Amino acid sequence: MKKILLGFLLISSIGIAESIPAIPIIPILPPIEGEVGKPDVPTLPTEDKIESDGRIRKLEKNTTVLMNVQLKVEVPLEIISDVDIEAMVIDDMKLEIPFEIELNKKPEKKDYYKIKFSENKIDIDSDGQIDTTIYTPPYINTKIVKDNMVYIDGAKISKEGKHSRKVYMTVEVRE
Repeated sequence: MKKILLGFLLISSIGIAESIPAIPIIPILPPIEGEVGKPDVPTLPTEDKIESDGRIRKLEKNTTVLMNVQLKVEVPLEIISDVDIEAMVIDDMKLEIPFEIELNKKPEKKDYYKIKFSENKIDIDSDGQIDTTIYTPPYINTKIVKDNMVYIDGAKISKEGKHSRKVYMTVEVRE
């Protein structure tokens, strides 16, 4: 849709330009060699232009605008580490597995960001009972978050075999 609209605007502007006679066009000349530390500013015409057919285009106004542009680049807070947890659960074992999450930078505000998981309470063997739970601190205040824990309750796992689940982490702003 954008391409069609842009094409329409381009065609309509050509039609407008052809309908207005003798629009003065001021050519931009090559830039002047600037001094060290100063930007190159293109020169502007200072005299009226005589066309090849004898018409004279009058120069009405000649100005130069120099603008200063400053940017502030903000890099968002992102999780840069992947966490793989592998554990062997035998019978009714209860496991507590600590893990760390690394961020790309230290948060600028205290008690403002938190880690959100796609799911905190997991039924790893799909038998209807929650057997795995993920805990994390309520807020992120350091570049490496160390107080994260996965609890696995072996008594609630009813099916033998290897079970796996992908859980996605995102950084959210407090509510």
